[in-house]
Amino acid sequence: MDLNIDFFHIVNNNVAESGRVLISEPFLRDHYFKRSVVYLTEHTKEGSLGFVLNKAVEIKISEVISDFPAVDFPVSVGGPVATNTVHYLHTKGDEIPESVHIKDGVFWGGDFDIMKEMIKEGKLGPGEIRFFLGYAGWSEGQLDDELKMNAWLVGEIPSKMVMKGQGSDFWTKTLSGFGPKYKAWANFPEDPGLN
Repeated sequence: MDLNIDFFHIVNNNVAESGRVLISEPFLRDHYFKRSVVYLTEHTKEGSLGFVLNKAVEIKISEVISDFPAVDFPVSVGGPVATNTVHYLHTKGDEIPESVHIKDGVFWGGDFDIMKEMIKEGKLGPGEIRFFLGYAGWSEGQLDDELKMNAWLVGEIPSKMVMKGQGSDFWTKTLSGFGPKYKAWANFPEDPGLN
């Protein structure tokens, strides 16, 4: 019996743009991007930039930045570029000057000292800010080439998921929401040879 389906072909009904996510195909072996969900904060003809939402590390932001309030906020690996830098997404764009509005109440960056003071005063808490070490970056045309090679599914997720998205099951849950074909991908074992 022939099935009228190309199981490994990604159908991208969405174009890559700021505020959308890139969900890696299940066979991508790259250390940083294996079973990852990347939130795009910038996508232009010059290149693209975003943050991996589901690669938490066992370290707190107060251990990364000296003279930072002793808070228990988690940190994620944002990607393979400039891993010695700290970036943040937050929901307080109207209160943190120089923030860049991405989409649906999610903001990127802004005045670091004001952000730090808000945390110190308890005005910015978990669920309202996420920290990343490094970022994911693509040069001109690079992401478009990867999309043509079926490396990524482009989608949209609620901002609440963007601000949470940490667990190891985040990729599976996110992918499952894009229809039966991708739900099957989400259940595909990481190493089929071990089945």
